[in-house]
Amino acid sequence: MRFILEVHEYLVPEEYVKIMRESMLNRCPVSSYDQVCDVIKKELGGMPDEIFTKFDPDPIASASLAQVHVAHLHNGQKVAVKVQHTHMTDTAAADYATVELIVNTLHRLFPDFDYRWLIAEVRDSLPKELDFLVEAQNSEKCLHNFGKLSPHIADSIYVPLVYWNLSTSKLLTMEFMDGVQIDDVKGIQRMGVQPCDVSRLVSETFAEMIYKHGFVHCDPHAANLLVRPLPSGKRNILGKRKPQLVLLDHGLYKELDYHTRINYAALWKGLVFSDAKAIKENCAKLGAGDDLYALFAGILTMRPWNRVIDTSVDHLMVQGTESDRSELQMYASLYFPQISELLRRLPRVILLMLKTNDCLRAVNNALLDGSSLDTFLIIGRVSSEAIIEAKLLQKKSMLTWLTVWVEGIILRARLLGMHIAIWLLHVQKLLLYRKALNF
Repeated sequence: MRFILEVHEYLVPEEYVKIMRESMLNRCPVSSYDQVCDVIKKELGGMPDEIFTKFDPDPIASASLAQVHVAHLHNGQKVAVKVQHTHMTDTAAADYATVELIVNTLHRLFPDFDYRWLIAEVRDSLPKELDFLVEAQNSEKCLHNFGKLSPHIADSIYVPLVYWNLSTSKLLTMEFMDGVQIDDVKGIQRMGVQPCDVSRLVSETFAEMIYKHGFVHCDPHAANLLVRPLPSGKRNILGKRKPQLVLLDHGLYKELDYHTRINYAALWKGLVFSDAKAIKENCAKLGAGDDLYALFAGILTMRPWNRVIDTSVDHLMVQGTESDRSELQMYASLYFPQISELLRRLPRVILLMLKTNDCLRAVNNALLDGSSLDTFLIIGRVSSEAIIEAKLLQKKSMLTWLTVWVEGIILRARLLGMHIAIWLLHVQKLLLYRKALNF
């Protein structure tokens, strides 16, 4: 619920965000231990000290829907127990009514503020967010997808094991995960892992989810991503330990249907390779129309149209500083009617992709102090691979195979050229830095 309401915060004028936050987003309840005991007894048939050998009464984390406690099973296994806040169903119904009232009232007062579609989105998402068994199923499907569809990075992705016999719709018992939160750069470095390797892994993980799996974890903020060294002990060419990404909180997933997934992949391929025709074409296919494609591209990349279609290798680079965000808020105020119309037109699932992109941008900014060119190369490669795979599935003829084979060669050549250009760019920056030091 909390996440759904934050989906478009960075696209809405600041005064509207303030109203929404003051009304409900800043509430983060903490259940008392007695309330936690009541939930556990009702769901599992016993008190915490009967079900577990140890149960910490103080939560290690609390969010709008639930809080997490550390416990130990009778076999000594350390687990994380996610307990839904009591009366959450009633609270969620009240929150839904509040959203409906605020959105409808704002639309009446400010006709440009037409976010009434948000009401339906909250109504559809609430039951899934309140059912922790759905979250457990999402986590297992996520891991299965990597094993089946992305085996080349499957070992680098981990999802906590679910204890189904100790889980219900209101209580979820999972393997406890040790690791460093992904925005803790110093902690990552102390493990002997390079932040740039983590950034590349995050980018590839979510590119595979979005463009190939079509089943996407839509809440990848820093608290839901842990990093630990790859258990196999593998190291990179510099002798640094390779990372493993641990995905937490699988309550909010979205599925992209085949056509939406491929059109979105084609759009991002066009954005990475500065293909104005492909950008316009796929923006239209996704609902932006012939009039709002530049705005859609700008929202996806946080870049103005002239930079989006610039052929330089770093045309999508953005630092993600506070000034950049303030500038985006300013544009949101200036073009709010157009943004509101665009969001009304786009498929609901794409709106969640916008927020997912924003979360990933924030993660990369924390890891590297700015966006990474590698991120866009990964997006370009994986989105292109998804399109090629789709073409092979559509027509399994020799001509199709040859066409796709040629496309693959061209893709690898373009990516190699971009890698070389990036390397030259780094060399140029290094030389300029040394020259500046000499002065």
